[in-house]
Amino acid sequence: MQAAPFPSNESSRIATLRLLNILDTEPEERFDRLTRMAKRLFSVPIAQVTLVDSDRQWFKSSVGVEALETPRDVSFCAHAILGEGIMLVPDARDDQRFSDNPLVVGDPNIRFYAGCPLKVGEENLGTLCLIDDRPREFGDEEMQLLRDLAEMAEQELNAVQLATTDHLTAITNRRGFETLARHALQVCRRLQLPSTLLSFDLNRFKEINDTLGHAAGDEALKIFAQGLLAIFRESDVIGRLGGDEFAVLMTGVKGDIHESCLSRLRDWLKANNRVERTGYEIVFSVGIIEIAPQERVSIEGLMARADSAMYEHKRASRGES
Repeated sequence: MQAAPFPSNESSRIATLRLLNILDTEPEERFDRLTRMAKRLFSVPIAQVTLVDSDRQWFKSSVGVEALETPRDVSFCAHAILGEGIMLVPDARDDQRFSDNPLVVGDPNIRFYAGCPLKVGEENLGTLCLIDDRPREFGDEEMQLLRDLAEMAEQELNAVQLATTDHLTAITNRRGFETLARHALQVCRRLQLPSTLLSFDLNRFKEINDTLGHAAGDEALKIFAQGLLAIFRESDVIGRLGGDEFAVLMTGVKGDIHESCLSRLRDWLKANNRVERTGYEIVFSVGIIEIAPQERVSIEGLMARADSAMYEHKRASRGES
């Protein structure tokens, strides 16, 4: 048996999957309808919508067999997400990757597998897959039909994703940020790692809107979001909370690493927002909360503390008492 290697974009793939907040959720008719349709159209005993997590394969929908999750290293779908097209296994007994796989030699006795990757953004998160306990061929018309059904499943997943993404800046919105940050803090507590929460607010943002118009204000927000993405790590949680408020959760950091990030962010904004072109300077206030791994404060409580620290910074920069 050959376990599938991790894709090169695994960290961003898992971050996108976490953002959906769909793992371990209850069955939903919109996904069950698709798997029932696939089972009937292809006359297979099993059809599933799968999501490949960091160490497991979880099933959002499964008809024909009761399935909650399986280890990732035995998952057929973990192989399927490595490519862009349908992965076809006409007879698993003749495929060296799967011939001695426990899902082949034991229940559910997989012989035939066809899995079409399900993409959200640029990430393959799972599959719509068909399983049979006997070998079979799969023609061009069947391949196209499976792709069509997979596109329907992708539309449902992307509808979930849209609810957690800020439409203007394309980074996570408040709901998405809180979901990812909550998960990241749980990991830090388990691994006994410190973290740092930064709360940002753009100074004089209202002046930009009032004097130059809302299009200029929108552009300033997009530039600031791009700066956060450029400076902070891929593993950090970054979000726009609303208006001109942003937040970053840095996990597994020690010391004052965030200070060097803030310095580089200011330099990046100066270099990438030319005042002579835009007519405004992007300046921010920031509140910083360092979080010990043993702290049991909710993400909502931490964000309230970071907001208070940010407004203190804003008042200090204005020279207010």
